[in-house]
Amino acid sequence: DDNRMLNNFNISVALTDRFMEALNSGGEYSLINPRDGKVVGSESASEIFEMIVKQAHKNGEPGIVFIDRINRDNPTPHVGEIESTNPCGEQPLLPYESCNLGSINLAVMLKDDNSIDWERLRRVTRSSVHFLDNVIDMNDFPLPEISEMTQGNRKIGLGIMGWADILFRLGIPYDSERAIELAERIMSFVKKESTEMSRELAKKRGPFPNFRGSVFDQRGEPPIRNATTTTIAPTGTISIIAGASSGVEPLFALVFKRTVMDKTQMMEVHRYFRELAKEEGFYSDELMEKISERGTVRGLASVPERFQAVFATAHDVTPEWHTRMQATFQKYTDNAVSKTVNFPHDATVEDVKKVYLLAYDLGCKGVTIYRDGSREEQVLSTIKKKKTGMDTGVLRPRERPKVITGVTGRVDTGCGALYVTINADRFGPFEMFANLGKSGGCAAAQIEALARMASLAMRSGVDPWQIVKQMKGIRCPNPKEAPLGMAEQSVLSCPDGMAKALERYLLGQSPSLEEEKTTAPTLDYYAAGHDVEKDEMEESMIVGVCPECGNSLIYQDGCSICQSCFYSKCS
Repeated sequence: DDNRMLNNFNISVALTDRFMEALNSGGEYSLINPRDGKVVGSESASEIFEMIVKQAHKNGEPGIVFIDRINRDNPTPHVGEIESTNPCGEQPLLPYESCNLGSINLAVMLKDDNSIDWERLRRVTRSSVHFLDNVIDMNDFPLPEISEMTQGNRKIGLGIMGWADILFRLGIPYDSERAIELAERIMSFVKKESTEMSRELAKKRGPFPNFRGSVFDQRGEPPIRNATTTTIAPTGTISIIAGASSGVEPLFALVFKRTVMDKTQMMEVHRYFRELAKEEGFYSDELMEKISERGTVRGLASVPERFQAVFATAHDVTPEWHTRMQATFQKYTDNAVSKTVNFPHDATVEDVKKVYLLAYDLGCKGVTIYRDGSREEQVLSTIKKKKTGMDTGVLRPRERPKVITGVTGRVDTGCGALYVTINADRFGPFEMFANLGKSGGCAAAQIEALARMASLAMRSGVDPWQIVKQMKGIRCPNPKEAPLGMAEQSVLSCPDGMAKALERYLLGQSPSLEEEKTTAPTLDYYAAGHDVEKDEMEESMIVGVCPECGNSLIYQDGCSICQSCFYSKCS
């Protein structure tokens, strides 16, 4: 339930065919001890599925993977059973296998007349397979087990990026049957050519060492160099470098504002849209500003209707079309497809459930969803906040006694040792002082100001737990990260460190953090100084602030990425 506990993880639940059958029939599924394979109990499939769907609706996690479907496509079942995928879901792997992925930029696979250059696509596909196969031999792996498994199966994953770009160039709406048909043609072509090239390499270099006993061997198929050849990855970073749209996703935004080093904002307009708008005579800075604020051109009278359909962005596309597109690419992909199904904020739990079931029915190997505004750290939203009534009575802080006692604790932050003193009177915590050992100037002033405001709040009757809630989880560009799996021990910033110091103090008096506190006024969204009347930008996949450069993170392809400095939480 706490969105900040595992904020660097992509979580998925593996669902079996038996689970899905029990869900369909309204029955129970068996709980099996993985150590000895014995049945130890049973649970209602519908109740567990409801829990999964409600949590996904709440904050986008967990995604789901259909693990039996993945294992039916396991090319080397004699080597082992697949139990999981990589974090973004596109690469099912055996223990100690590694990802070896590449992507073809479809945006440059068009001729001057905007027809697809199939011959160039064939050459690039074959060269890419050859290149990725070479990578396996040239790589130095960190463990002997990884080297053995990677070289034993020689899996590669060639996919595509620039899918939204090529649709723009061809004048095809993302959410159309024409787009589905083109996806079939292109991905089936890449699959066919990559398989043929891998077989040609097998003639020269030999098949992958675990070929004997593989599904290819059992079916009597010709030797092949690579156990798999195709994967569709997120391409979050490489697509930015290539100037292409990401993976098989629709575009995040046609127009958005990028904040640069001196805090000025630059308007970024997708190049194909800019070129077309200027050619057709409807380009203007005022229109671009309006599109940036709205997040879409659909329904905008200034843009000719025939172009509104073509230039679709992620939230213009319904969840059903997102899922259909993923399923189409999956048909011709050996491994899996990384993609996010976007929902509007007002989507219901039932809407999410329908997409999870649709993904299973259409043959997807997994599905990830994101509902607009469903994460606390989302900084921009399509939602217009409503004012609520507030107690406007004047609060008078308790007077400070001449002598007061307390405790001082040390918190290690990314900026050095933070010393936090908490003093109390007979009513509870009364004031807080904080000092960052090596800091001066603005940092020291800001910490002192924050401590003074926290002290004033506590003296005025604000529940200290609410202060913890407001300050805990604030992240700065220089956090002190804890070891993997111990996220709660991380100190994300000086405010986070002060909150955790206060929390530890309070835990010495309270039996549990879960104890509900309702006796004092709370600090809420409005008290934090937000302008609730202003319409916020409809850049609805923005989910936080980049820890590297301070620009916005967007949620795309199942991962949080920065379009300014290429930071990725999945990298």
